Amino acid sequence: MRTQVGIIGAGPAGLLLSHLLHLRGISSVVLERRSRAYVERRVRAGVLEQGTVDTLVEAGVGARLLREGLPHQGIELRYDGQSHRIAFEKLVPGRSITVYGQQEVVKDLIAARLEAGGDVRFEIEDVAAHSLEAEPYLTFGGERLDCDVIAGCDGFHGVSRPSIPPGVLQVFERDYPFAWLGVLARVAPSSEELIYARTERGFALHSMRSPTVSRFYLQVPPDASADEWPDERIWAELKARLETVPGFTLETGEIFEKGVTPMRAFVAEPMQYGRLYLAGDAAHIVPPTGAKGLNLAVADVRVLTEALDRFFSTGAADLLDSYSESCLKRVWRAQHFSWWMTTLLHTFDSDDAYGRRLQLSYLDYVTSSEAAATTLAENYVGLQ
Repeated sequence: MRTQVGIIGAGPAGLLLSHLLHLRGISSVVLERRSRAYVERRVRAGVLEQGTVDTLVEAGVGARLLREGLPHQGIELRYDGQSHRIAFEKLVPGRSITVYGQQEVVKDLIAARLEAGGDVRFEIEDVAAHSLEAEPYLTFGGERLDCDVIAGCDGFHGVSRPSIPPGVLQVFERDYPFAWLGVLARVAPSSEELIYARTERGFALHSMRSPTVSRFYLQVPPDASADEWPDERIWAELKARLETVPGFTLETGEIFEKGVTPMRAFVAEPMQYGRLYLAGDAAHIVPPTGAKGLNLAVADVRVLTEALDRFFSTGAADLLDSYSESCLKRVWRAQHFSWWMTTLLHTFDSDDAYGRRLQLSYLDYVTSSEAAATTLAENYVGLQ
């Protein structure tokens, strides 16, 4: 078999890349080790930046997003018994975020690829990348796929990044001393916008997935297990961390999914080797506080699409050669923003009174200075 671009991974990055390449007349094959049912129900991020929404709509896969997504014109910071709104419509006019689950994006992309006759293969075992410096090809299940370029979109634990020879990549990483317990509940959101709550008990986030399904997160110890958190304990802790301002009541309902997510940051440089190009979590991950993971993947894919279009239409490899450098500027800005949001809102050392006072001081600054609030807003909705 032969194609122009072999894509490893049928997550948002791989599927969107395949679709954007299709629109440019560039062939691709997508290989995914999981089943279609698994990738379509895998719950991940749900906050889409303005640029991500625009990309999906322009690519013709945004109809359901526009119909069912929940546009938000702000977020709420809640701390020290106070509530403060960061108003996007005032601070960054014309730009907002949309709440729409990552699994819904994946469903839309799979449907679009299959409708267009795209070659997306699920439950593919033993994928391996070869001859990255010369004439790259992929092997899987006894078959061989020759290609001009390989795109590694298979996540942090995939095979793409380990295919790069030892010593080529420089790795930057940080582990945080806590995790997030995330739950989905069949209950209408208690707020029209996301609530980021900083308390002495730890961080909490009130989010949503639809008018009838809410998403919540609790800061928990890094070794916590979901089994340690029965529903009653979860609701009690959410109430303790969110019902901290007058007039707010957290509505409860049936919890139908829960899981613990480690909090860590990771960047591998460069994001390319030979004719292998990494995108999304295969190259970088961020703590979810800043809602940047999926959006960074989409940004990578936009850059890679333009570079591949130029390469296949003219033979020029200049944009491919500068792919990593172009992406990493945005990656490191998102890394800093995610680190900043994480350190601003989470409890670290219970004995660190000095650190807690610094947090409160900066929260006061962000919520009282239009300049500081604008910095938060423009980073949150996505830099242009």
